[in-house]
Amino acid sequence: MTEYVCLTVLADPGEGEPAFKARLTVFWTHMLRNKPDDYERVYAEASRFGVVEGCVSRQYMVEADAITAVIAELMDSGIAFTPIDEDDTYTKYEATSPDWFQIEH
Repeated sequence: MTEYVCLTVLADPGEGEPAFKARLTVFWTHMLRNKPDDYERVYAEASRFGVVEGCVSRQYMVEADAITAVIAELMDSGIAFTPIDEDDTYTKYEATSPDWFQIEH
């Protein structure tokens, strides 16, 4: 069974949800166009933005085997993220509505 890790990406300090959402759209469009195999391994997105340490955040469920590639792209794009606990894995059945929505590939 495929295992997933939870990736939490963070807005810049003081960046609002609309601006962060726009940056995420640019990032995921880049992934879709330039790294489609890695993009397909992102299973789900949280249905709502959150707040971590005073910054807007968004969570994604990413296949454990793909997290290194996704993190490298995030770093190249200047998008911050919280530390990933690769031992804390989930199944796709734990990423369900209404808290998560599956990403169409």
